[in-house]
Amino acid sequence: MKKYIAEIIGTMVLVFMGCGSAMVLGCDPDGGHLAVAFAFGLSIVAMAYVIGNVSGCHINPAVSLGALLDKRISIGEFCGYVVAQIIGAVIGAAKLFAIVKITGITDITGGYGSNGLAGVNGSIFGGLAVEIILTFIFVLVILGVTADKSKGSVAGIVIGLSLVFVHIVGIPLTGTSVNPARSIGPALFAGGQSLIDLWVFIVGPFVGAALAALVYQIFKCKCGKDESAKEETATEEGE
Repeated sequence: MKKYIAEIIGTMVLVFMGCGSAMVLGCDPDGGHLAVAFAFGLSIVAMAYVIGNVSGCHINPAVSLGALLDKRISIGEFCGYVVAQIIGAVIGAAKLFAIVKITGITDITGGYGSNGLAGVNGSIFGGLAVEIILTFIFVLVILGVTADKSKGSVAGIVIGLSLVFVHIVGIPLTGTSVNPARSIGPALFAGGQSLIDLWVFIVGPFVGAALAALVYQIFKCKCGKDESAKEETATEEGE
């Protein structure tokens, strides 16, 4: 139960800080764009060192799918993670909704930081392509850096910075999801087109994560063969 509570808190923080920064800073190329990218990335860094040893700090259904396909978690755990992440995202978005309604501040995004297809001229295929590619990169990095326990102390930083650089490219295009839960939360409160396009930001990240897990399996297979070859060579030299 602790790991699911941790995922709720972690995803809530990611949505509140990341989407909240988008609401007040927008996609301004003179600084807002980069600041939003870092808000998402730093949220991951912070949460990785708080809940990483509890749940692994997935806070993203796509990451959990990658972990499932790499046989790091069971199907039951995967379902629990996804439910917890969606709950956390909804709580985070609800807080942003409440702040806007209570304070009357202007939400630059017009949808509580929800994702959209305006940056790809409304193209569904364009949006899917962007989300698949960006999620593939992000999840591949996560699978690689978390596989080596010796990199545990820097894994959170590497993953956070990876989220920053995919946001730098993705923000002007789709707002960058790479995380179905992060998209679901704000879309539920934004409604309208955000809700209509939501499936793109669920399917795209899941496909990207599956592809990343597949490629990582190929990498692992090759590395395993290389290690076996080295061990055989060392044994022969010892004889």
